[in-house]
Amino acid sequence: MTPTIKRLAAGIALMSAQAYAEEGIHRFNIPAQSLVSALQQLSAQSGAAMLYAEQSAAGKTSPALQGDFTLTEAVRRLLTGSGLTFHIGADGTVTLKPAGNDGASTLGAVTVTANAIYDSTNPYNPDYTRPTAATATKTDTALIETPFSVKVIPQQVIEDQQGVRLERALQNVSGVTREPAGNLTVESFNVRGFQSFYTYRDGLRMGLFSPREMANVERVEVLKGPGSILYGRADPGGVINIVTKQPLADPYYSLQQQFGSYDFYRTAIDATGPLTADKSLRYRVNLSYEDAHSFKEFNKNENIFVAPVLVWEISPRTRVGLELEYANIRSPVDIGIPPLNGKPILLPRERNLGESWAKRNNEQILVGLNWSHDFNDAWNIKQRFNTQLVTEDEVYVGRNGWIGDGVDSRYYGQQTDTMNTYFTNVDLTGKFDTWGANHTLLLGGDYYQQDEMADYADYIGDLPINVYNPSHLANRPSLAGGDVGQYGSLTEWYGVYLQDQIKLPFNLHALGGLRYDNATTTDNFAPFSSYVDDRVSPRGGLLWRPIPQLSVYGSYTENFGATNAFDQDNKPLRPQTARQWEVGVKTELWDERFTGTLAYFDLTKQNMPTVDPLHPNRSVAIGEVASRGLEVDLAGKILPGWQIIGAYAYTPFVEVTKDYADDGTGNVTPGKTGKRNPNVARHNGSLWTTYEFQSGDLNGLTLGGGATAIGNRKGDFDNSYTLPGYAVFNLMAGYKLKLGGSRASLQLNVDNLLDKTYYSGSNGGQVIHYGMPRTFMGSLRIEY
Repeated sequence: MTPTIKRLAAGIALMSAQAYAEEGIHRFNIPAQSLVSALQQLSAQSGAAMLYAEQSAAGKTSPALQGDFTLTEAVRRLLTGSGLTFHIGADGTVTLKPAGNDGASTLGAVTVTANAIYDSTNPYNPDYTRPTAATATKTDTALIETPFSVKVIPQQVIEDQQGVRLERALQNVSGVTREPAGNLTVESFNVRGFQSFYTYRDGLRMGLFSPREMANVERVEVLKGPGSILYGRADPGGVINIVTKQPLADPYYSLQQQFGSYDFYRTAIDATGPLTADKSLRYRVNLSYEDAHSFKEFNKNENIFVAPVLVWEISPRTRVGLELEYANIRSPVDIGIPPLNGKPILLPRERNLGESWAKRNNEQILVGLNWSHDFNDAWNIKQRFNTQLVTEDEVYVGRNGWIGDGVDSRYYGQQTDTMNTYFTNVDLTGKFDTWGANHTLLLGGDYYQQDEMADYADYIGDLPINVYNPSHLANRPSLAGGDVGQYGSLTEWYGVYLQDQIKLPFNLHALGGLRYDNATTTDNFAPFSSYVDDRVSPRGGLLWRPIPQLSVYGSYTENFGATNAFDQDNKPLRPQTARQWEVGVKTELWDERFTGTLAYFDLTKQNMPTVDPLHPNRSVAIGEVASRGLEVDLAGKILPGWQIIGAYAYTPFVEVTKDYADDGTGNVTPGKTGKRNPNVARHNGSLWTTYEFQSGDLNGLTLGGGATAIGNRKGDFDNSYTLPGYAVFNLMAGYKLKLGGSRASLQLNVDNLLDKTYYSGSNGGQVIHYGMPRTFMGSLRIEY
């Protein structure tokens, strides 16, 4: 026996003395180092024997490996890009050999990079940051080389904060706040000073109705600033893109039970894996059921959500996916509280000024089909198609205004609304070189249609209520003799776009793009009206990366905005548009484990609609609203086990700079020039951090906490009242342990630890909503 084989046999015998664990979940904490040392640590931490020729690992390095993985996934990650393959025997022995070689004793040279590997699809990925995102460019571009501000909220952050609503995840993004709308029946957000009603799912725009279920959300990506060049008519503040979970090649199963304050119960299931031996056909199913009351009287939610996905890898270059989402949401209609004397009226948080019979039932069905094909290593084509069908039945109560002496006038009605949304796009992407410059070219087009129709019946008269001593109605009044009608709208547009990302010498990166839009807006209010508009929108950016850890950038973007309202003559207002200048600095430290962005933006939106004082049921364009500010975003791992995510926005200026009374139309109604947009604080920010003990008796324990703070905000466009600022503190504790081949996770979160009474925001008018009191939420999750 040769000396090499003797040493190899001795090593195997020594490592075999370790108790081999079955193919379950193992916790690894292996720093970037030599491949020999990494394999020894992997064996020690998993209990698996390693069989490999000595010369194959000599002088080689391996990437860092930190987190919870199966043995198969751990070995695969350590060998990524090495040209080696492996086999795990029935006794748990891991045998390494070169790809395409059945021999185990003669291995060629191995090259392994020392950078940590980030796999965003891995359900055990513990990282708080992602080095790449596709939302800003529709290409998988490194964030440090993207000349726009982008923030990614990975799955681990959502899990640590137990974010069962989208607003919880977005608290980690600078310049983004929840903006209550539609009696809380519509999930909308304020981004860089402007309200945004629409979110995107895997790059396709969704309908209005919400809230968004988070059971199948892998991560949330936010492009701040105008994004219409790639996504069509969009609000200029930014694009909120939800990236959904996709089928995995390795089986994974998760069962989670959450329970919390106010009789909150939520069950979530995640199951994925291959359906064929070659793993070409894969599935994933996410389900959730939620039953919860609220701190408010009468308020109760019941949500059912099912989301199956199938993916078929027809060949190494061709892929087809089919997906379905079904959601049934039963929720109350919350009319909030009114302002009085320039501030929110003082009422108990639990008081509901609506009625117990004011409820809504929302049913959503989404069907999606997508495919992609790689012509070669440089050129790719992909298409996505989504259709979303929404039906909503609502019995609502709303505010008319003060009568006097604490008595508020209310209205009451009933409405059935259907909204069908269709969206498809095609993208052709290619890479090529010209005269020393590397190009990534994107050529695409999209089509969007949203058809809405509603039947309504309104109560004639009003429903007065004493807000200090309310007397509620046991039964809703008859609608006989009231106002009955129907309204609807059809919105459709198509666009084509071209974008080129160019990598130049001296670490310069340039981006340029153009988009042409053609949009039609139709309203069925008598007299019937339809309006067509088209526009060309450019954007460009330049970025310099002088060292790998730092880049500086500047960009300019124009925006073709959302569908506008109609004036008193039933004619559409001029289409909303916007433009933005942005400059910033980005950093990426510690092998891409920590990222940060500092950005300054100057954003102006034109033709923003508001209520016409002379015709309250119609709108006028108030001209221009400008928003300027500074934003800071950071996320990542500072030390092994210690992670952080934070955001801060300073928005000193977000106000009307040109009113409709100033544009020569002859209107003599009071103007709003100088008024600040509602729900936008000068200062807001958040900070969240966790620490997971890496060894010793506390191994597996995670402790964390953070705070969210928002300054004073104006409550409406008239700036007639102010919402006070607030700060809330949150804590969490979690513990992970192995149960055979499975992992169990126990977690407890406490939000609003000090039970602060605060106002989450207004609807931009005379309705204000309280924030959540102190709440506890526990979770038990089993994964295998």
